[in-house]
Amino acid sequence: MISSLSLVPRNFRLLEELERGEKGLGDASVSLGMDDSDDVYMCSWTGTILGPSNSVHEGRIYQLKLYCDKDYPDKPPSVRFHSRINMTCVNRETGAVEPKNFSLLSNWRRDNTMEDILKQLKREMGASHNKKLQQPPENTFFHH
Repeated sequence: MISSLSLVPRNFRLLEELERGEKGLGDASVSLGMDDSDDVYMCSWTGTILGPSNSVHEGRIYQLKLYCDKDYPDKPPSVRFHSRINMTCVNRETGAVEPKNFSLLSNWRRDNTMEDILKQLKREMGASHNKKLQQPPENTFFHH
C-alpha cells in the first residue's frame, strides 16, 4: 500500500509545473502557462507547440487548452487544440485530443506532466502518419 504522505499534493505539483513553464525549463519548442493567475484551483492552462521541422507543421505555432480537474495528476487533464490541426489523435470537429488515439492519455501515470503531453503531441506531429497530412489554413481556430 502506498502511503498518502509520499504523494505530492495536487497544488504543489501544479505549482512545480507552472514554475517550469514560466522559467522556460525543459523543451524550448513547447511552452505552458496558466490562463488566469487568480485561479486558486489552477485548472485552466494554455500550451503552445512549435511545429516540428521536416513536416507540414514546420513554422506553425499551435495553441492548446489543457484543463486539470480535481483528480489531476491521478487522472490526465483534458486537452484540446485551439488552433485547427489535422492529426489522427485530434477530433476534427472539436480539436479534442482523443485518449483512445493518444497513448500518453490512455495510459496516464501520475508522474506524467502537461509538458510531457505537449512534447508527445509534437513527436506525434512529426510521425509518418501525421507529418504529411494536409493542414487547415494557418491562424484558423476551433470554435468552442
